[in-house]
Amino acid sequence: MLAGLESDPTNIGLAAILGYLLGSIPFGLILARIAGFGDIREIGSGSIGATNVLRTGNKPVALLTLILDSGKGAAAVLVARYLAPELAPIAAVTVVLGHLFPVWLRFNGGKGFAAALGALTAMAWPVGLGVGLTWLLVAAIFRFSSLSTLISIALAPVYAWYWGEPAVAVAAAIIAVFLWYRHRQNIQRLRAGREPKIGKTAIQPAA
Repeated sequence: MLAGLESDPTNIGLAAILGYLLGSIPFGLILARIAGFGDIREIGSGSIGATNVLRTGNKPVALLTLILDSGKGAAAVLVARYLAPELAPIAAVTVVLGHLFPVWLRFNGGKGFAAALGALTAMAWPVGLGVGLTWLLVAAIFRFSSLSTLISIALAPVYAWYWGEPAVAVAAAIIAVFLWYRHRQNIQRLRAGREPKIGKTAIQPAA
């Protein structure tokens, strides 16, 4: 039934569109509104991801945001893999792009790490595990979410190549480029010593 799907442009487009649409669901924005924090884009870093939700001081909502954002990354890959294994990397890239640049929010979304982690884990769990552990290690030492993301996602293609997953390595490299681009303001704040640390409450207008 699935024979030949890997070469069908329709299925390639379907995987890409499905990935983008799943990625563009703004769970952080929705959950923050339900929790009574208003528009999460107006506080902290202005992002819709779990790290900025955590700055409200509500850890359960931040954790749920992390789980749902990771889940949509994994879901996009698993659905694409059902169509054809070769489509998984396409869905992985587009689900992250959907989170970073959702059309519903004028292409201004989150920073993408949770969605990327879910997608990478669904493609090759050792790669996702390596990225996750790297994030935790860097976060434990330096206490900067952005720095943890930048280092761990930069190593994702290396982990994938080491584990003999060239297609995953290519997808991870593309994802890393976009995440680094999305973190360009964080990089500037890190260099200037103005980047807020993990867990710092910031109920204030976004800079």
